[in-house]
Amino acid sequence: MPGNMISKGEVFVIDTDAASREYLSMALQQQAYDVICFADGASLLSEAKIRMPACVLLEMHAPDRSGFDILKRLREENCMAPVLVTSANGSIAMAVDAIKNGASDFIEKPFCRCDIVDRIDAAIDEFVPPDQNRQRWLIGREPLTGREREVLEHLAGGLTNKEIARLMRLSARTVEGYRASILTKADARNVTDLLRRLYGQG
Repeated sequence: MPGNMISKGEVFVIDTDAASREYLSMALQQQAYDVICFADGASLLSEAKIRMPACVLLEMHAPDRSGFDILKRLREENCMAPVLVTSANGSIAMAVDAIKNGASDFIEKPFCRCDIVDRIDAAIDEFVPPDQNRQRWLIGREPLTGREREVLEHLAGGLTNKEIARLMRLSARTVEGYRASILTKADARNVTDLLRRLYGQG
């Protein structure tokens, strides 16, 4: 990181590809982030117990579910920093799984430098700790994350997934993941059912 910049915080990066790690490190350091790269999940989890990063970039492999295990462990161990999942073999199902398991965003490889930095900035800026979520929601249901609440607000305004993605600077697959997670938490059949229960007689 250039010496005249004030650090914006630490970003933990786990990626099996050395070139990707170097690319991400350079891009983030140029934007005043301190970057710590990890070769495996155990090292990252161990470090996360000592201090919480500003953000985590977690690579996910299609046939290997270990990335989801790391994501779950981070949440179980109360590391509430936003986690952005990356994958070269992404699918809607993987994006939905990632969001359901606590990811803030899902980014398909290859990605451009400005996009990854923008989405990390956005995830950090918009992160709201769960205990601050005290707005309207269904009693007895698992609380929504800050990002899920923002998506719900846009859904209530009648926006489509693509429109929400554009506004929030996310991929349509990521928004689909948030939408699916919201419906699951509400035990709602669809968005109409959800909004009726939230704002109607139900």
